[in-house]
Amino acid sequence: MLRRILFASVFVPATMFAQVSPASPPATRPAPAQAGVPTDPSAWRIDKTHSELTFQIRHFMSRVRGTFRDWKGTVTLPDVAKWENAAIDVEIQTPSIFTDNERRDADLRSSNFFAADSFPTITFKSMRIERTGDAAKIFGDLTIRGVTKPVVLDGRYLGLQNNANGSQRLGFEATTTVNRLDYGVKWNRAVEGGGVMLGDDVKIEIAIEAVRQAARS
Repeated sequence: MLRRILFASVFVPATMFAQVSPASPPATRPAPAQAGVPTDPSAWRIDKTHSELTFQIRHFMSRVRGTFRDWKGTVTLPDVAKWENAAIDVEIQTPSIFTDNERRDADLRSSNFFAADSFPTITFKSMRIERTGDAAKIFGDLTIRGVTKPVVLDGRYLGLQNNANGSQRLGFEATTTVNRLDYGVKWNRAVEGGGVMLGDDVKIEIAIEAVRQAARS
């Protein structure tokens, strides 16, 4: 079983957001399949049961960690040997945010943070990948609350496995940090003695295992 990746954004509360990169030159990417639904041999479906998308943000002196329970995606990859040509598409259902605290999760879904009723999805689309050995810089667009910003993820290709049933699995992992204020997630509260309750930077980590099914005769 492979380890994990991204891509991702993924990702969050007063969260999900990544290191905004300077505008990058236009790049060519393979035409993506519909997120989560492979339609040709170059489309790899992200296996969510063996993948992970998490975020963390400062809360006072500690950290709050969370995830999204409902998300999907594809990796469009015509040639595994040239994985730097992959196109990664991820779609997250905003209302599925989960930090193991029902009251906090309800607040994160509200207009104070993600406004999930008005903006039900968070998306990431890669634009290009710069490869150095197994390491990579993944350039893409992250959209949160209807705001799209360029981000850069530090990623790593984890390898390829051929299964006995003829299917193949590949793994990636990636991480980035975004500023939530860039996406209009601005709620905060001053605390006695100075400072504020929440940090602005949100660290996002994604580990992906993607599957290409055996070709049917």
